[in-house]
Amino acid sequence: MNAVFEALSHPVRRRILALLKHGSKSAGELAAGFDLSKPTMSVHFAKLRDAGLVEVDRQGTSLIYSLNASVLDEALAGVLDLGKFGGAEKGDA
Repeated sequence: MNAVFEALSHPVRRRILALLKHGSKSAGELAAGFDLSKPTMSVHFAKLRDAGLVEVDRQGTSLIYSLNASVLDEALAGVLDLGKFGGAEKGDA
């Protein structure tokens, strides 16, 4: 789960996920919305892939990215489960 939170920690990657919320897009379509170099975008795409937040399909020479919402759901559930530890009052630590 650490890879998910690391991937989510960067605003560019969060914006990529927000764009994918509306449907699959090619790497080129996604990159067009950013003023970043191809190598920089590739690093962001790799972080998202490695965390399992996106799935990639090759269609000819294009890479098509889609959101893997189940990984986001699992991460959110994990965070919400932290509240179940209870007993710790503010200032206890």
